[in-house]
Amino acid sequence: MSDLDKLNAMSEPAKPSRGRKQPRNSSFSKIIFGIVIVAVIAVLLAPKLAARLSSAPDFPGPGTGNVRVEIQEGDSIAKIGNTLKADGVAKSVDAFVAAAADNPDSAKISAGMYDLKFEMSASGAIEALLDSATKVVDKVVIPEGKRAAWIYEELAKATGIPVADFEAAASSSDLGLPSYAGGNVEGFLFPATYDLAPGMSAKDILKTLIAKFDSEAKRLDLEARAAQMGRSPYEIVTVASLLEVEGHPRDFGKVARVVYNRLAMPMRLEFDSTVNYGLGKTDVILTTDLLNKDTPYNMYLHDGLTPTPIDNPGAEAIEAALNPDAGDWIYFITIDLNTQETKFTKSYSEFLVYKDQFLAFCDANPGTCW
Repeated sequence: MSDLDKLNAMSEPAKPSRGRKQPRNSSFSKIIFGIVIVAVIAVLLAPKLAARLSSAPDFPGPGTGNVRVEIQEGDSIAKIGNTLKADGVAKSVDAFVAAAADNPDSAKISAGMYDLKFEMSASGAIEALLDSATKVVDKVVIPEGKRAAWIYEELAKATGIPVADFEAAASSSDLGLPSYAGGNVEGFLFPATYDLAPGMSAKDILKTLIAKFDSEAKRLDLEARAAQMGRSPYEIVTVASLLEVEGHPRDFGKVARVVYNRLAMPMRLEFDSTVNYGLGKTDVILTTDLLNKDTPYNMYLHDGLTPTPIDNPGAEAIEAALNPDAGDWIYFITIDLNTQETKFTKSYSEFLVYKDQFLAFCDANPGTCW
């Protein structure tokens, strides 16, 4: 009797005798019986499948020439094998699947573009796909506290995509911005190191940065924690953007407290950084004329927070905006630009003493302050 005959015989349940009541657990017994049948089939077929994979046609490797291959998000090992076979990298899908089964790290193969060779061995192709050196990326580093305009310039340098394309893409309605952003990307281009695949459009890249913000916002529980403070998440991001340009990271919590204390009084923020942003300038020493220029971002002239974030803050600044230090300070000034030593006080007269210390530092370090 063949294996198939045996299986057919095993799969035919015995007929109950007429007039006899079936036991209540007959359905359960059938399920168990079915599982046993499947297991037996697997045992019988496994050696044949293994033999098929082990004898699958394969190139000896290491391969020649160069070919760029794209692995899509969610591709299975078999789908990747099909792609490699179609692109002339692998000789057969079965050989690639077998090599993947022999390499537990194959589950770590990620989507992206890869520079491979024609006619690689299946095992060599697996190793190449796991080697970061073969992955084609444009690496770009976005530091904390940079404006959207600066980020567009940096992305253009890394990718060759014109700045104008990023500016145009920023007005798209399908970037994945949170509803509270009001369609404004400033504040939501999250600072991080990005590996950008060739062929990504300006919109795709901005969506990647915004998706990173979304991920970090969820990790920080931004919306719920903002609500507990009686603030909107947009206000928190705006405060965080102020911290990035007004304070050293070690002082973020204190600067955040100064912001909230002034808002509560109420007292105008009077931050030079906001005036610069409204004027489209960066780190400019502000004259009386510039300080008197009326823009929505001149917080010498307007109450409350700026209408939008003034840069793109990182997680540390957002956390500080959500969890400010305790204190009654309403003034602060950095008295040493080399060490970033910053003094905080609630007394204006004491602030003036600190200001004199800052001026003394500037006198002792020509060219450092202005």
